[in-house]
Amino acid sequence: MRALVMDEIGGPLEVQEVPEPTAPDGGVVVRVLATGICRSDWHAWVGHDDIELPHVPGHELAGVVHAVGHGVRGWKVGDRVTVPFVEGCGACEWCRSGNAQVCPAQEQPGFTHWGSFAEYAALHAADTNLVAIPDTVSYEAAASLGCRFATSYRALTGRAGVRDGEWVTVVGAGGVGLSAVMIAKALGASVIAVDRNAGALEVATGLGADHVLVADGSDIAAQVHELTGGGSHVALDAVGSEQTCADAIFSLRRRGRHVQIGLLPPVAGHPRVPMARAIGWELDLLGSHGMAAADYPQMMAFIESGALRPQDLVERVISLEEVGSVLPTFDMASPAGMTLVDPRR
Repeated sequence: MRALVMDEIGGPLEVQEVPEPTAPDGGVVVRVLATGICRSDWHAWVGHDDIELPHVPGHELAGVVHAVGHGVRGWKVGDRVTVPFVEGCGACEWCRSGNAQVCPAQEQPGFTHWGSFAEYAALHAADTNLVAIPDTVSYEAAASLGCRFATSYRALTGRAGVRDGEWVTVVGAGGVGLSAVMIAKALGASVIAVDRNAGALEVATGLGADHVLVADGSDIAAQVHELTGGGSHVALDAVGSEQTCADAIFSLRRRGRHVQIGLLPPVAGHPRVPMARAIGWELDLLGSHGMAAADYPQMMAFIESGALRPQDLVERVISLEEVGSVLPTFDMASPAGMTLVDPRR
């Protein structure tokens, strides 16, 4: 099969002919029909994750079941499927309770094993992790769910518990942030989107953001407090830097809830977080690490009803060859939406 292969950390990415994967026991092989690129893939490429070389990145995917491993009960060849980026083991207490996203024995395509920047990808514990794609949902829409959209959905519903009429500040208007804007509006919240990219903020406005703020070095938190009359009820950092994390936390009102989605890689030690504000104002600081397959039905129902339209967040679709030039620049890029890959191109 054709796959985008990484032979060294931070090195060139080239499409190569490699052996097609075999289905693991309890797992499947999926023919990849759409897969997304996000900042997490860049973290792996640059060396922030412990990966074994040679490696095939990619962790957001949708396609059809191509082969079924021993012991799989609920899936057959030809099924339309997607998968969360965290593959739970299916046997531990967290998986059994529906929280596979924190499984201590988790696998992650594109990180712990070869991923979806390829024509085929092997997936583990299929009966725990696979999600059926309704006929009315496209492969592109389904692929966008695996990391960014589903993570935003659970961050706002399962973690922050956003309620109708609350203020939500979203820092970062890339794939995660724009997903959060769309989802927060569907939940009845008023939304402020923050980004350095005017094009991304224009998209956020089109998705229903009530206000947009340009991250140009000005005091973002002060502007949020003025707009909301005391700060947001919920803030979400969809970027992952000391500055964006601080902007989100300081934008909160007293007893507000902050959700950290963007990864905070250590730079000269652990990243600094304004804990004095968290203590003094009794803020809730929450992490969000994807969403288990068990939680997908409610989100899928929203998508089928038209209340959520992840396909509207797709900015462009590219080939496997193009990923080699796009991925290394992803930390500096300011995409106004999601980039998807069609391995058939």
